[in-house]
Amino acid sequence: MANVKLVVFVPLSHADVVRAALGEAGAGVIGNYSHCSFSSRGVGRYRAGANSQPFIGSTGEFGEAEEERIEVVVEKAKLRDVVTAMRRVHPYDEVAFDIYDLVDIGGT
Repeated sequence: MANVKLVVFVPLSHADVVRAALGEAGAGVIGNYSHCSFSSRGVGRYRAGANSQPFIGSTGEFGEAEEERIEVVVEKAKLRDVVTAMRRVHPYDEVAFDIYDLVDIGGT
């Protein structure tokens, strides 16, 4: 089974909603466990462009938001559905996320 790691950055106010949507869409399955994730907190910084609709801050201004970085394992076959579910509940007009290939070393 080929897996990837999905990492998404979410304002603290929506972290639980996004985490739940990821799990319900099939992300975070590790062995006999579901809805597995890892989170860490940090500050996202940005300047909202002229055509943006910032959830936090104002267009044309520099802004920052306390965010949670949520990491989950996703089967490649489920990735499109998981990303769709994530985007559906995420409050940002531009969702910042990363996808990393994972290497299966066997025996785990």
